[in-house]
Amino acid sequence: MRTLTRTLVGATAAVGILAGSLASAGSGFAAIEVATKPAVSTRAVSPLAVDLGLTQTEVRWLQCWLMDHWDFPGPIDGQFNTETWKALQRFLQAEWGYTGPIDGIFGSGIVRSLQRFLKAEHGYAGAIDGVWGPAAQAAMKRFARSCSAACTD
Repeated sequence: MRTLTRTLVGATAAVGILAGSLASAGSGFAAIEVATKPAVSTRAVSPLAVDLGLTQTEVRWLQCWLMDHWDFPGPIDGQFNTETWKALQRFLQAEWGYTGPIDGIFGSGIVRSLQRFLKAEHGYAGAIDGVWGPAAQAAMKRFARSCSAACTD
């Protein structure tokens, strides 16, 4: 009888410890779930989140060039914003076959037009396929460096 009592007490203690562990684990999991929810929707920031692999300085150089040649109103802040994309779209529409709207939204049409431009002017050797890859990124960096002379500050 004593052995049975010890077994029941031990089992009850183990169940109690396990239940306490699960209760505290549940609150830990809840905190993680809340912390991983995004502050804004991806739809709201997706057009602006694309940087084509450029550093902030390289984007500033591109913005200076766009300001000098394609009606970019600023600011020159090194961030791809809607106005940066619109100026880039105007350039690509006038010179490199971009047929989409001037809306400041990044898409595959912009990529194909950029690929055409980069192939002709900045050593891009990849396909004109609308897929932004490392070769296009490297050529875009070369283009951005060539724009640095437009920034005189």
